[in-house]
Amino acid sequence: MKGFLFGILFTVGFSTLAAYIAVADGLVPANADGKLLPGEAWAARTSLHATLRREARPGANPLPATDANLIAGIKLYGADCAVCHGAADGKASAIAQGLYQRAPQLGLHGVENDPPGVTFWKLKHGIRFTGMPAFGAQLSDAQLWQMTLFLKNMNRLPARPEKAWRAVKNLATISPVQPKFRRYFRR
Repeated sequence: MKGFLFGILFTVGFSTLAAYIAVADGLVPANADGKLLPGEAWAARTSLHATLRREARPGANPLPATDANLIAGIKLYGADCAVCHGAADGKASAIAQGLYQRAPQLGLHGVENDPPGVTFWKLKHGIRFTGMPAFGAQLSDAQLWQMTLFLKNMNRLPARPEKAWRAVKNLATISPVQPKFRRYFRR
């Protein structure tokens, strides 16, 4: 029995030391354009889903789906989210194309099927090991619920909010150097 326990302790200790050496020597990739490690996507997805089941608020959005709330959510999205998640045209910006993990382009593939509490939680707390920041310290809960309301209804907006959504421009799209800045990039 002592040999069995020693074998378990040796295996755990050796595995821990090997993992430490791999991380400390830079053998675990830290580059954003690298491939996923085996099990990395599974671990991140499993942890996120478990956290959302435990912490996301169940039920409906506490704000009514008025034009004013939807437009406020659209404006917040345009200011804080479009750079990574795209505008209504669904085109990824230069920033979004360089992100690891890839940010979903919500103009193409929205999150209308997610429960409002899940979307609110993601906006408020962000998602670890992705580019998704936590907005809880910068935006009020009311603002986060407005953005959640827009995201839940983005594929069936009334006329005024739809017009506001179509007007959101992604200012970080790939484009040639603007003529007024060209002189700085001459060789």
